[in-house]
Amino acid sequence: MIIKKQYLKSRPVCKVTFGLEGEVAESAVTAHIVGEFNDWDVKATPMKKLKNGAFTVTIDLEQGREYQFRYLIDETQWENALNADRYAPIPYGDGENSVIVL
Repeated sequence: MIIKKQYLKSRPVCKVTFGLEGEVAESAVTAHIVGEFNDWDVKATPMKKLKNGAFTVTIDLEQGREYQFRYLIDETQWENALNADRYAPIPYGDGENSVIVL
């Protein structure tokens, strides 16, 4: 799983590229990034499937904030980013959300 941050000098925005690769992505048909930046809408931010089977999406996010998120694979399987900046407990159940700090 990939998280790449590119801070813009001209605006208080960071272009964040999220990626799924390897075993998690290779058998998947669809993947979405779901989080605070899209009001946890499971359909709002689909990821593009690449020829190598990986998924990727780039989102402009406001700097100076933290965002909780997760990946939704094939509309049924939730995954965290292994390289997230930190993790936060979810308000229900015993899971965690990934957190990106900008």
